[in-house]
Amino acid sequence: MGDFDLLWGGLQQAATPENLLFAAVGVLLGTFVGVLPGIGPAMAVALLLPVTFGLEPTQAFIMFAGIYYGGMYGGSTTSILLNTPGESASVMTALEGNKMAKRGRAAQALATAAVGSFVAGTIGTLLVAFFAPPLADVAVQIGAPSYFAIMLLALVMTTAVLGSSALRGFIALFLGLTIGLVGLDPNTAQARLDLGLPQLIDPLDIVVVAVGIFALGEALWVAAHLRRSPLQIIPVGQPFMGKDDWKRSWKPWLRGTALGFPFGAIPAGGAEIPTFLSYVSERKLAKNDEFGKGAIEGVAGPEAANNASAAGMFVPMLALGLPVTATASVMLAALQGYGIQPGPQLMTDQADLVWTLLASLLIGNLLLLVLNLPLAPLWAKLLRIPRPQLYAGILFFACLGAYATNLDPFDVGLLLVFGLLGLMMRRFGLPVLPLILGVILGPLMEGKLREALSISGGDFSGLVSEPLAVVVYAIIALAVLAPVVVSRVRGPQAPAVPASATDGAVADAAPASDDEKVGR
Repeated sequence: MGDFDLLWGGLQQAATPENLLFAAVGVLLGTFVGVLPGIGPAMAVALLLPVTFGLEPTQAFIMFAGIYYGGMYGGSTTSILLNTPGESASVMTALEGNKMAKRGRAAQALATAAVGSFVAGTIGTLLVAFFAPPLADVAVQIGAPSYFAIMLLALVMTTAVLGSSALRGFIALFLGLTIGLVGLDPNTAQARLDLGLPQLIDPLDIVVVAVGIFALGEALWVAAHLRRSPLQIIPVGQPFMGKDDWKRSWKPWLRGTALGFPFGAIPAGGAEIPTFLSYVSERKLAKNDEFGKGAIEGVAGPEAANNASAAGMFVPMLALGLPVTATASVMLAALQGYGIQPGPQLMTDQADLVWTLLASLLIGNLLLLVLNLPLAPLWAKLLRIPRPQLYAGILFFACLGAYATNLDPFDVGLLLVFGLLGLMMRRFGLPVLPLILGVILGPLMEGKLREALSISGGDFSGLVSEPLAVVVYAIIALAVLAPVVVSRVRGPQAPAVPASATDGAVADAAPASDDEKVGR
């Protein structure tokens, strides 16, 4: 009951009229940016992060929660209406959601996505309240060797499952770790990778890196493939669900939540795998032949899995200080901006702020449902904005946000550099998440590595001096070597997963014409 009391106290602190106004503004802004083509939740949060500057922590948290869930829902809107997933986790939603829209059932698709997001987000946030404090208690006992091993596992697992190949994932990770080295060495105070520029003596601001890689890189990529013809917009109508829609959706919501939360809560989490598993599960459990033609279960399950995974990522972020997604990396930067360092001590040292943050997520999730169901037709009209004007606005706000971080024009130049890097990464198919994780976790891993080696007197055996570290290294070895062994055993044989379940799905999810290839 202690956790419920703390959560109730956080709700009372967050649910004041002024704070509710901040939450509503956050939901509207997050959805406004999230529905723009090619923009996922991570980019929406990164773009709107400067909006929270200058607010009190409680006000900033509740507004940030609204932005977070608004961006998540906005991504599902583009998937359903434009068949343009804002992120890889929304591909499964686009498969059936866009077909529902083409059958004139866009309203039902948007409604089940919104309600499923609310159900999964609420359950996921309550589970975070249960699991994060016990995990934090255990994490206090974890030493530097084990902590380093866990962060290494997070990087290896996340990198290996992203992109078209593990090699490209590791290349992106190497770039991120290199960027994370910029600044003074914490032990010797020697400048590293500063290029002789005094502005690079301090570590790079993660907000500048994230906005450059996501927003500017995406805008440059779209500009390189720009077509000035208008997009085909599917009329939405008034979102509502009939009795049969509710009957067919509630079980996929719960199954998707059960699949998504564990993948978000473990340090190697992510929403791509649970959304795929949810889609496959619902397709096997379906009692009709609507899959591939616009089945509502194919929207309800993956959307719930996506949002449950998004809520679950707060467990490792708050309890261990591990951001396992790009969105979590940006949110970690926001917390650090208020002098809050997530980790084992956070749940006890700043319990009030933590529980206020969790309460803010519940409130933001509720306001998302209340505001966005009736406003869905309005968000669809935003997609009619001509792309030159649309991305000109994105570039303006990206530069404004980069300048606002330190009030230094040099950061705008850095933004351009990282924007060009983001463009090149998209050009050569390099995943963005490993780079962002490398920038965030690289300095933390370096600190833990130095601490472990100093305890052991420089002996590398100190890295395996704890049982947990040995277990984690065994898991890392299995994760790296298992795919190689399996591929050699199979030889040139066909893959185990049928092409229709993967390649066909991706083909179906791709935009139908050049006019719809936004952000590709």
